Amino acid sequence: MSEQPGTNPYDPRPYPVYGQGGQYFGPPPDHPQATMVLILGILGLALCQVLAPFAWVMGGRVRKEIAASNGAVGGGQMATIGWVLGIVGSCLLLLGLLAFVAYIVVIVIVVGASA
Repeated sequence: MSEQPGTNPYDPRPYPVYGQGGQYFGPPPDHPQATMVLILGILGLALCQVLAPFAWVMGGRVRKEIAASNGAVGGGQMATIGWVLGIVGSCLLLLGLLAFVAYIVVIVIVVGASA
């Protein structure tokens, strides 16, 4: 009588030997664009806020695709972190643009008042 590997508690081979079948249950592969969303989110927050809206939009799409895959695709944490960083970077971009416009308005008012 031949026992399958892993059925005997004293068997040194707890898993099936390679090539003997069995199932592999590991983490699902990451979404192909999850890493890109994370990188865009980091760069959009730290270096170039113009990239942040791209991370926001792509992150939302990738998160929806991961949720729709029912566990067949992973990388949800990377996509969510990139998405949140994209939102924060977009807010900083908007604040920077508002500050620039306010600066221009103040300069126009001061130059117009002194002329």
